[in-house]
Amino acid sequence: MNFSWILPILLIFQQVHIPDSSLYLTKDGQTISMINRSDFSTVLPGLPIIDPEKVNQFLGKLDKQVYKEPQNAVIDKQGNILTEQVGYELYQKAFMEQFYSYYFNNGPAKFEIPLIAIYPRVDSELLADIRSERIGRYVTTFNVRNKTRANNIKIAVNALNNTVVFPGETFSFNRVVGKRTVEKGYLRAPVIIRGELSEDIGGGICQVSSTLFNAVDNAGLQIVQRFSHSREVPYIPHGRDATVSWYGPDFVFKNKYNQPILIQAKTLGGNLIIKVFSSEVINYRPRKVPFPNS
Repeated sequence: MNFSWILPILLIFQQVHIPDSSLYLTKDGQTISMINRSDFSTVLPGLPIIDPEKVNQFLGKLDKQVYKEPQNAVIDKQGNILTEQVGYELYQKAFMEQFYSYYFNNGPAKFEIPLIAIYPRVDSELLADIRSERIGRYVTTFNVRNKTRANNIKIAVNALNNTVVFPGETFSFNRVVGKRTVEKGYLRAPVIIRGELSEDIGGGICQVSSTLFNAVDNAGLQIVQRFSHSREVPYIPHGRDATVSWYGPDFVFKNKYNQPILIQAKTLGGNLIIKVFSSEVINYRPRKVPFPNS
């Protein structure tokens, strides 16, 4: 975080014979930090002043302590809308005003940390509106007995589910699903590398990106970037796949419509189902796409 805006202000204040005392910082009435003037002081010959670097470091640490990430409204597996959650971050300007009062004027030795609300992008009202009209759909099948591959598909599906793409916004599969790592639960499974079958962490998620490509293509959305595998894959008609790799190809599309779109993804037995929804007032032009075995 950049706190350079406070440096010129801090340097013009001088502390002259103000005794050291503790300041208690609270959140929801509970003390989460205790500081002293000496924690932020530097001494020049005959002149104690605030050390801006120490203040910057403390503000960064405090912001991490109080930060709460906002949570979008989502649709659960039963179809219920779970309400959004407002997030919070440190209100730096208000905090520094109270901090100055303590530091220079022997002000209150305890105050509640000021916070700014961070509102989620997707609230319940929006979600209820854009789940009303299905504009795209695609289904592929996978072998549930292939445990590692099925595991990777389900993790990627969960990351993709409930994604909202606003008008004019560009969706990136790699950005939304994220890096495929062991820490996230991904396992080694078969992948195609330079035309040859191999194994790698996250093998199988190209079926998710390929199913998504056909669902959004069915919805008439603008395909920005798509790459096919170097050899045919069995779960999708020829030429209808979308390979992805964290350090390589990505699948990208743009919402060209004037309404947000909602992606709903799930697995049901050996079926991978992706649907695209929007508001009932959307004016869209669907495309016909070939389904597997059709």
